Amino acid sequence: MSNVNPDPGQNAPAFIPLEANPPLMTDLIHKLGVSPALAMHDVYSLTEPELLAFIPRPALALLLVFPVSAEYESQRLSADSLVNEYTRKGAEEPVVWWRQTIRNACGMMGLLHAVSNGPAKDFIESGSTLDKLLQKSIPLDPAQRAKLLEQTPELADAHKEAATQGATSAPDAQDDVDLHYVCFVKGSDGALYELDGRRKGPIRLGELGAEEDVLSDRGLALGPLKFLERAGGDLRFSAVALAGGLD
Repeated sequence: MSNVNPDPGQNAPAFIPLEANPPLMTDLIHKLGVSPALAMHDVYSLTEPELLAFIPRPALALLLVFPVSAEYESQRLSADSLVNEYTRKGAEEPVVWWRQTIRNACGMMGLLHAVSNGPAKDFIESGSTLDKLLQKSIPLDPAQRAKLLEQTPELADAHKEAATQGATSAPDAQDDVDLHYVCFVKGSDGALYELDGRRKGPIRLGELGAEEDVLSDRGLALGPLKFLERAGGDLRFSAVALAGGLD
């Protein structure tokens, strides 16, 4: 994978871009096999406690949706130049990470990273599409995992159904879209991770306490707030959290 442009080429498989719509995303993860006990929630602020209080806790993952700017790409290039390609596999990994080789699939990648790590993975129903995908993925290296995603039609079908039901008109799968998703999760080692299929691997951001989640003060400071500062402070972002349902 090139450091300069990690995006899949024009001939790669392509998904219709997924809208950052919590009800739509909730429906998608349920269809793939996540228990109805979990849901996706809009996060209206990363800094105002009264708005964060609307999210059920613990928050198991946070998806950040942002425009890929020249400043962000410069920062990514610099950071990725200092690390090797991730090659780990197996059940001892603190997080499961997939490389993105499907165009415009960053929304699905974010959801996969959210529901497959930390306590969230305990809510994946046995025998479901996600359960089978996770069990097949864990023993594989990153290149093989990426190929597995390309060769899982149930994933593509569920994604297409969800992406065409958004509140706004869906772009074409071959369109160039500048919005990108990254996911923040708490790994099995208690650390906060940034998971993004465009990077060289999972990025360990720092330790979280036993009672701290991704929306804790430390989780926010290590994760999305620092991320947005590095990306140039562009405020055109949205955020969605995975947590318990409100029903």
